[in-house]
Amino acid sequence: MLIHLIAVGTRLALWVENGFKDYQKRFPPECKLNLISIPLSKRTKNSRASQSIIEEEKKILAAIPKRSRIIALDSRGQMWNTRQLAQSLQQWQLERQDISLLIGGPDGLGPTCLSSAEHIWSLSALTLPHALVRILVAEQLYRAVSLLQDHPYHREQ
Repeated sequence: MLIHLIAVGTRLALWVENGFKDYQKRFPPECKLNLISIPLSKRTKNSRASQSIIEEEKKILAAIPKRSRIIALDSRGQMWNTRQLAQSLQQWQLERQDISLLIGGPDGLGPTCLSSAEHIWSLSALTLPHALVRILVAEQLYRAVSLLQDHPYHREQ
């Protein structure tokens, strides 16, 4: 299975790239994590957020591989615990379907991305920096994979 993390933003701090890559390289061969970075639309002091969302949405939708399940990340979505994420991953693996996780830019995802999504996943009720979300998603996916493989990385309380 291939998990595509499609995220808006290409100029990120080195610690973000290193943090993401650290988790990315831990994935087993049967479940790979692939990052697709979408350029942020140009913003000026006169720019409208709605126009930026539309521009970024077009690029996101074009980047989604065919026959890929779409999961959008949005603070208004459903929160999953680690077990629920692991169960979803297991089901997707059994169905041999690739996943595309969508992370919007500073103004969020557009309505077409949200309506195209099979699930809308919220990491937290908090507003999180988009760069940090990449690392959190990579870590949580790795944690779910390690839980499925009985790897000691995940410890339950």
